[in-house]
Amino acid sequence: MTDAIGPPESEAGGILTIDLAAIAANWRALGHRAAPAKCAAVVKADGYGCGIEQVASALARAGCETFFVANLTEARRVRAVAPNAAIYVLNGLLPGTAAAYAEANLRPVLGSTAEFDEWRAFRAASGWNGAAALHIDTGMNRLGFAQDEAATLAERGDNDLGIALVMSHFACSEEDHPLNALQMTCFRAVRALFPDVPGSLANSSGIFLGPDAHHELVRPGVALYGANPTPGQPNPMQPVVALEGRIVQLRAVAPGATVGYSATWTARRPTRLAIVSVGYADGFLRAASASDARPGAEAIVAGQRCPLAGRVSMDLIAIDVTDVPDRQISRGDLVSLLGAEIGVDELAARAGTIGYEVLTSLGRRYRRIYRA
Repeated sequence: MTDAIGPPESEAGGILTIDLAAIAANWRALGHRAAPAKCAAVVKADGYGCGIEQVASALARAGCETFFVANLTEARRVRAVAPNAAIYVLNGLLPGTAAAYAEANLRPVLGSTAEFDEWRAFRAASGWNGAAALHIDTGMNRLGFAQDEAATLAERGDNDLGIALVMSHFACSEEDHPLNALQMTCFRAVRALFPDVPGSLANSSGIFLGPDAHHELVRPGVALYGANPTPGQPNPMQPVVALEGRIVQLRAVAPGATVGYSATWTARRPTRLAIVSVGYADGFLRAASASDARPGAEAIVAGQRCPLAGRVSMDLIAIDVTDVPDRQISRGDLVSLLGAEIGVDELAARAGTIGYEVLTSLGRRYRRIYRA
């Protein structure tokens, strides 16, 4: 099954293909690795740029019963396509928003005394018996109760707030870092305070730290979308996104001529350029630009790797296609910017960033093709 949204293919400057079957396969593979823990899915940031409704629908069909999002708007979008799922809102309970959780049967992730008290007051006043999660900080120092606060909460000895999950978050799980072991030790101590409540610690990379990180629920994010959760090792995930850009012009550049804004790239030989109608307004990061001082991103043109020439501009990039035979390339052709040969992690490395930013930057001007 294939669905498409956006401009007609003939008019689109770029075509973004998203393999929903691969997302579902990645979710199943991660769940198998973490078993007997259950596997949730993080679909915040518009499903990591892939479309929150499409991703959540595909994962719900695959059997996913629990989703994590960042805010209420995202939660409502997931609820519309996954009516029976448990949906946790990671950024917590903003002042005065408790009723919105009740309206859509959503679950706030409580991480402070102020949130906890407001949630308790709302439940008492409204009579609603919906669930929530407790977020305990074990080393990230971003959101969550301190561990001594967790002990105080546990001493109450009841669960009148419907706490359905106790969770924390790794800071360095994609690295061989001593903080990983410290956080696992701290979270075990926290879990002992709430023996009857399921626990969740592992994100994508955390799943690969082994059973001590798994507890009752794992919550992968970026690995679902094809990024490598084990940097420096072969990627165990299936690729999900493919991005093609359309050539709008082919042009010749003489040796010594510069290309692009600020004249940062100079032709060293008679050069042919393919100008492609994708730029940073489409989420192709400006940091992936090429200059005389450093190479930038690459593209696959007629089966060959070709380097970018000059800066990525708002709507266009230039690609050096000098080594591609003339007969193999023409105006209107599509070139591959992301896909099986150039993954999100490679493009991220060339832009000096991470796969998360590549995925969540993918723009809305593309024709989007969803394959399931």
